[in-house]
Amino acid sequence: MACVTDESWVALPKMLSERLSLREEEEEQPGFFDSESTAYRLEKVFPVYALGVPKPDSDPVVPADSSGDPIWDAVRVEAKLEAEKEPILSSFLYASVLAHDCLEQALGFVVANRLQNPTLLATQLMDIFSDVMMRDIDIQRAVRLDVQAFKDRDPACLSYCSALLYMKGYHALQAYRVAHSLWSQGRKVLALALQSRVSEVFGVDIHPGDGKDLLIRYKTNIYHLFFDDCPKASKIGEGILLDHGTGVVIGETAVVGNRVSLMQGVTLGGTGKEIGDRHPKIGEGALIGASATILGNIKIGRGAMIAACSLVLKDVPAHSMVAGIPAKVIGYVDEKDPSLTMKHDASKEFFENVAVKFRDARSAGGQTSEKRDGST
Repeated sequence: MACVTDESWVALPKMLSERLSLREEEEEQPGFFDSESTAYRLEKVFPVYALGVPKPDSDPVVPADSSGDPIWDAVRVEAKLEAEKEPILSSFLYASVLAHDCLEQALGFVVANRLQNPTLLATQLMDIFSDVMMRDIDIQRAVRLDVQAFKDRDPACLSYCSALLYMKGYHALQAYRVAHSLWSQGRKVLALALQSRVSEVFGVDIHPGDGKDLLIRYKTNIYHLFFDDCPKASKIGEGILLDHGTGVVIGETAVVGNRVSLMQGVTLGGTGKEIGDRHPKIGEGALIGASATILGNIKIGRGAMIAACSLVLKDVPAHSMVAGIPAKVIGYVDEKDPSLTMKHDASKEFFENVAVKFRDARSAGGQTSEKRDGST
């Protein structure tokens, strides 16, 4: 079983056809890593998460060397450069990256070793991750779009390789994808065991369930309006950024669209002990600020921005900016996907304009009350 398909991403931009060729004989050529153009191409090697590329329908067919995978090529180049800079890490980088044939195997190795404990061995976890990821083309696609999201949107992410090796938000998200697949296969006890370990190790709690019957109903009603391109087998879309990751909680029936960015401490929760469809639905391209709490079966529109520490209890219109406790609309954002720009603040002029409008509205309301009372 291969790691990626050969035909599924044929329609990507020319940059994919001009991918780096990293076979060993080329790596031995003098000056191969000295080119500035090489570094530039690594920076822009696979920005596909915003292009709306159709998903492949067929099973993977590429040989296991994954030579047609630009993300994996970039990871290998970066790992070799880091091994040259820090020889003390050469064994770690070899075992984590260079000893593997594809991104899925390397990712399984890294996450398994982070989640292992005395009774849940790394070798067992590696077998689980490998079996799931190598058979699921949606997960194969998502792990690449997610790592691109980390590289593009998180200024602390130095490279694709650093995201793969060190970013616990990325690790937690991919472990969720595996756990969710297991849940869908009926292996719920194992899925919950993984969820528990992820919560302990990474401080990220994403329920592996999907409320399948609820999503079916959801898809027939408003699903397409908010989450057109969400993978069929997942409640969390592609190109997701869990920046820092610590304290993120996502409930069982929550849905997160493509290209969403969530900062630390975000809660997508319920409002009590109700059962059924009880968690938020986050539209594509939304940006959720640090420690924002979104409760109940409410809809956050496409491209909305939720300010840090906001408490959201009602639907949020598309491309709007909300803040406060409880959150209220304070304006609208120009960007289609604020999650990509990661601009959490607005300009001084914006807030001055909001303040003037709020003052005028209050004044108008006061005058109306006086007229109703018969006063002048």
